[in-house]
Amino acid sequence: MGEAAGFTDPEKQNLLLHDHEEKHFMSSEVVRDIIIGVSDGLTVPFALAAGLSGADVTSGIILIAGIAEVAAGAISMGLGGYLAAKSEADHYMRELKREQEEVIEVPDIEAAEVADILSQYGVEAHEYGPVVAALRRNPQAWVDFMMKFELGLEKPDPKRAVISALTIAISYIMGGLVPLSPYMVFPSPGEAVIASVIVTIIALLIFGFAKGYFTGNRPVMSALQTAFIGAMASAAAFLIAKAFRT
Repeated sequence: MGEAAGFTDPEKQNLLLHDHEEKHFMSSEVVRDIIIGVSDGLTVPFALAAGLSGADVTSGIILIAGIAEVAAGAISMGLGGYLAAKSEADHYMRELKREQEEVIEVPDIEAAEVADILSQYGVEAHEYGPVVAALRRNPQAWVDFMMKFELGLEKPDPKRAVISALTIAISYIMGGLVPLSPYMVFPSPGEAVIASVIVTIIALLIFGFAKGYFTGNRPVMSALQTAFIGAMASAAAFLIAKAFRT
């Protein structure tokens, strides 16, 4: 009884929340965008450069083609991220409008849905009755409750689409410059491709480990999987180019 009373004390509740400050790396959306951008940025230009190296072209041509691909890929990936985030925001606004209309037009049905949601969490009828009544007195809170607990939708950040586009594009560029950097140093494509393989595999291992660590997966396994995928893509491109070259 004492514990329950503690949660009804606003001052004590604020103190508990202040003392228990949860720390997170960053928003899951930003992490996802970075993973998308860097993983594709490391893999696609790496495979392109390896394929062109297999075709026995000069380092200068490989570098030009690689930079062009990174630029085009960053624009394409960034635009894709923008459109995806914009679609999510549009979907949220459509559902928000529908819920706003329903709490006015069919309030009894919406109240029954609130009761059903709370009962799924083990809340008894005599306990969720006051909650339903409180929500009915506050239409905005009622709509927010339905959006989150009935539809599972969180209000998107208005700047989300732009941030997503920039994050993916910049991450793609940063990842894409890694496999291309040896072609800026070595004039021989044979030497450059070997150096590119080494630095890119190391980068893929580091990136895969970090991805696994921050997403809660096994870091070592994530590192090996990421490096394996990148290596297979570049090897396939190199061998295909060699086959057509001969």
